[in-house]
Amino acid sequence: MPLPLRNIAIIAHVDHGKTTLVDQLFRQSGTFRDNQRVEERAMDSNDLEKERGITILAKCTSVEWTSPATGETTRINIVDTPGHADFGAEVERILSMVDGVILLVDSSEGAMPQTKFVTGKALALGLKPIVVVNKIDRPDGRPQEVLDEVFDLFVSLDANDEQLEFPVLYASGRNGYSGTDETVREGTLEPLFEKIVAHVPAPSLDVDGPFSFLATLLDRDNFMGRVLTGRVQSGTIKINQPIHALDRDGKVLEVGRASKILSFRGLERVPVEEARAGDIIALAGLEKATVANTVADPSVTVPIEAQPIDPPTLAMRFAVNDSPFAGREGDKVTSRMIRDRLLREAETNVAIRVTESADKDSFEVAGRGELQLGVLIETMRREGFELGISRPRVLFGTDEKGGRTEPYETVVIDVDDEFSGTVVEKMQRRKAELTDMRPSGAGKTRITFSAPSRGLIGYHGEFLSDTRGTGIMNRLFEKYAAHKGPIEGRQNGVLISNATGEAVAYALNSLEDRGVLFVRPQDKVYEGMIIGENAKPDDLEVNPMKSKQLTNFRSTGKDDAIRLTPPRIMTLEQAIAYIDDDEMVEVTPQTVRLRKAILDPNERKKASRKKEMA
Repeated sequence: MPLPLRNIAIIAHVDHGKTTLVDQLFRQSGTFRDNQRVEERAMDSNDLEKERGITILAKCTSVEWTSPATGETTRINIVDTPGHADFGAEVERILSMVDGVILLVDSSEGAMPQTKFVTGKALALGLKPIVVVNKIDRPDGRPQEVLDEVFDLFVSLDANDEQLEFPVLYASGRNGYSGTDETVREGTLEPLFEKIVAHVPAPSLDVDGPFSFLATLLDRDNFMGRVLTGRVQSGTIKINQPIHALDRDGKVLEVGRASKILSFRGLERVPVEEARAGDIIALAGLEKATVANTVADPSVTVPIEAQPIDPPTLAMRFAVNDSPFAGREGDKVTSRMIRDRLLREAETNVAIRVTESADKDSFEVAGRGELQLGVLIETMRREGFELGISRPRVLFGTDEKGGRTEPYETVVIDVDDEFSGTVVEKMQRRKAELTDMRPSGAGKTRITFSAPSRGLIGYHGEFLSDTRGTGIMNRLFEKYAAHKGPIEGRQNGVLISNATGEAVAYALNSLEDRGVLFVRPQDKVYEGMIIGENAKPDDLEVNPMKSKQLTNFRSTGKDDAIRLTPPRIMTLEQAIAYIDDDEMVEVTPQTVRLRKAILDPNERKKASRKKEMA
């Protein structure tokens, strides 16, 4: 007899503690042995997730909970979701697999923009929420105000009466306790387990009908081939049972057999002989089926309706690296390799769209935001790719009257009171509209803007400088609305190397007066490479290899030792946000360099004149 089942998703804003809470659910349900060594944030299995401390990919797991009161064991399938809106496509798909959600909010920060994004999707699907106020032991916690914010959020998202009667728990995911009273400071997560079993409904699906299954996640295994993850919507599936895949229109894509059925047990996928309606499983045996396709018994001809995905709002050009140093650090440098990798990514990530250019040497990759595309570029460079990346550009649309529209974002900024004036001024220069401004306690102000996405490209670095690194900015796609006209870009020009070789300390010392340097002595540079930021608005060509002239005259004193200011070394995301329209980022497995798109200075001048004449 199968165990009673509950399917839930944990949703929260970035860094509100959902992956840490899942760690404790594992420990207290007995998934791990008492003496088993387990890494923190066990669900963040990807290297980039561990480094950045964010969840990028949605992942499934399960725990078995035995109630001390009744002695009944329930299997709880848990889906850990990304908190960042750039990875929202992951969230939209997996919500169709669950019957309830745990909404985790920080007891101090409260309901944030990404909380709104995911919660809106969950409430629209009719899912039953449980609200958990996490980090209840924070000294600056304000649990009652946070609860009021959550209630207001639910009302604004048109939650029904049943959803507004949500149960509330107070918890510390890190310390592993929860309770119904905000004064709780010890105990276990038993109240949370009990609330999940009592409040989230069991899947009410047709067990006796023909097998059907909606693919919501896709990955590839070296031994099994394509592995599709989703929830069984009806019927039962057994090993080697005949199946076929249907697209959204009901057309048969391929016919095959279920060669492997995997169920989630803790952090592992375990082979099983059969699965029933309501089970979340991974299925192998098909070669063409992909995300949003229906996998079903051959008698099924009507596909399961898939959730529509919000369209991409931002695009970058991925080009073959044509710098003088191309091919020195990476082993995947051809356009064919780049094309195959991008198409493979677009297949598993439905929020990404890839278009090949006419010259076949570059590809336009459209996605949800700079972070999502930055993670893709970082993943590719670690795999050995060399790329040239253009400045991000927003994807424009047209309204009913034929007018031009552009994407807008809701921007919520938490900043120290003393910097609020500077932030408002800079945002208004970028055509942002101030929609809300209120004190958030502890000498901080929370400012909300509606801003065109175009104006926010490249602003984050300037924002951190203006707020001395203390400001926090959160962005969320809001709508497509009327085009705002020209927006001012970067204020400073750049220092461009006019020769190829190694940078020399003597030359860099004399260039420090011109602006901020991006390179160190002995760094390899080439003609057309950006080696610094000019203090003035114009670009300036300089020679970073100029050596001191040697003479037969001896000086009376020794030369002063050259002391250079440490250069500004940019991360990949900072470099992408920094560049202008006529510049690129050269990305290799070891190096991130900034350069002009046209390296030859004479060709650059010709292109500039043509642009002015046009």
